[in-house]
Amino acid sequence: MAGQNTLTFTDAGFDQDVLRSTCRFWVDFWAEWCGPCRQMAPTIDVVAGEYAGKVKVGKLDVDSNGGTAMRYNVRGIPTLLLFKGGNVVEQRVGAIGKSEVQKMLDPHVQA
Repeated sequence: MAGQNTLTFTDAGFDQDVLRSTCRFWVDFWAEWCGPCRQMAPTIDVVAGEYAGKVKVGKLDVDSNGGTAMRYNVRGIPTLLLFKGGNVVEQRVGAIGKSEVQKMLDPHVQA
């Protein structure tokens, strides 16, 4: 479930929404049944609010959108990918805390 500042991505719109955009996107590949994914949900929502205007934050449900997950070799979830200019510039697998998220994002949103 996406929060107020969090987008929801699908296989159908991923190329148009993320890859063809000049914006920065932080995408959480997750699933409803994934405990660590649910643990990260509040952090993702907070980060989406704090980084509004700097990076677009969204979620992609791997159960419903397996094509995109397979394209990026998502084997464990949560997988967090940061896209800049349509390319993956940072990747983390597993639940991480807010400080680790900031370390992942800050070098790319300052630039």
